[in-house]
Amino acid sequence: MADRSHRSSLQGGAMRSVFWLLGLAAVAVALALLMGHNQATVTLFWPPYRYDVAFNFVVFALIGLFVLVHLALRAIALLRDLPVQAQRWRSQQVERAAVGAVLDALSHQLAGRFVRAQSAGLTALERLNAMPAAQWSQRPQLQLLAHLLVAESAQSLQNRSARDQHLQAALHPQLAKAAPVAHEGALLRSVHWAVEERDADLARSRLADLPQGTARRIQALRLKLRTARLGGATAEALETARLLAKHRAFSPQATRSILRGLALDALREAHDMSQLQAVWAQLDAKERAMPELALAAGHRANQLDQADGREPEQATAECVRGWLEPLWPQLAELDATQQRQLVQVLEPGLPSLGAAWLARLEQTQRLMPGNAYLQYLAGQAFMQRRLWGKAAQLLGQASHSLQDPALLRRTWCALARLAEERGDAAAAQAAWKRAALLV
Repeated sequence: MADRSHRSSLQGGAMRSVFWLLGLAAVAVALALLMGHNQATVTLFWPPYRYDVAFNFVVFALIGLFVLVHLALRAIALLRDLPVQAQRWRSQQVERAAVGAVLDALSHQLAGRFVRAQSAGLTALERLNAMPAAQWSQRPQLQLLAHLLVAESAQSLQNRSARDQHLQAALHPQLAKAAPVAHEGALLRSVHWAVEERDADLARSRLADLPQGTARRIQALRLKLRTARLGGATAEALETARLLAKHRAFSPQATRSILRGLALDALREAHDMSQLQAVWAQLDAKERAMPELALAAGHRANQLDQADGREPEQATAECVRGWLEPLWPQLAELDATQQRQLVQVLEPGLPSLGAAWLARLEQTQRLMPGNAYLQYLAGQAFMQRRLWGKAAQLLGQASHSLQDPALLRRTWCALARLAEERGDAAAAQAAWKRAALLV
């Protein structure tokens, strides 16, 4: 493709050369026909003299005079333009020196040589301040960048006074008006510095100064997320994380981890049942399907319900079972820790467990007969309904395979009460002793 275009350009150049030669030949022929046999003369009278001059000579003399006058006028114009050219050259030298100083400051900043970067930035500012603003339209933008580089170096050197001074200079309204994009960058950097210093109020004020379009960019949303987490605004952080996930700012694994962590924080921060239900309602379908979030919501509901030391309410237990119901079909896919948490969350609501849930529990336990957690949960459920035989059988099986000390202790306590119910004092005493030995 490149060879074809090269050949085409060569052919076009050859054609143009041919046409030029033809044109020059035509002009030469015309001049020869016009002047070759031209016997005309031009007579000039200058009393008392008379001059007879060939017409061809007069024509060539006029052409030569025109060329000389044109060259003389061009020379005069160039002489008059010399001061302007000199001033322009000097301005270009200053501009090049200022741009070079800014590039040096940026290079040193990227290389981690903050002292040299600060020195180069100050040099650039001195040269820019010595240049009239009217001579260069890009001067405000370069000034703002130089101030920002000096402030960045001062931040790296922990010189907060110099950083604030040059940051305020970079955020000057005149510079902001002349270089709006660089001004937005300075605001974003100031937010980043405030977050680094864990000053949530200052970071929020800087974020509020951002234009509406800039505030929707990924970098601004990242800073907003960090600011919200720094200030403890979990709901705002969660909403911002969802926006970042929508823009694919994180990998799928990182997105899941961040959303899960923020949702867990929001659930843990709920102070009553109504607030917890409101937080759960704000989660989307994918978040509600996460086992960690459903288990955390149920655990927090039990904590809030039992905070005053009273018995769990039926409404709370039904709400918890509703949150955990999607997890029940995938019980086998949960790891051992999540299965233990599921049992611990469902156990406080066993007194209000309905017939449908009891049948589901019994059926699941039969499908997974070797699962110690299901043996324990089903045994406790049967014990609540005074089905002593089934309860003793399942709890006895669970006592041999449970590894969690808390669940195992409650298992032996339940076995002790069952032994007391059937009047077996020796078995009850042995079960109480086994429960007491578990710490």
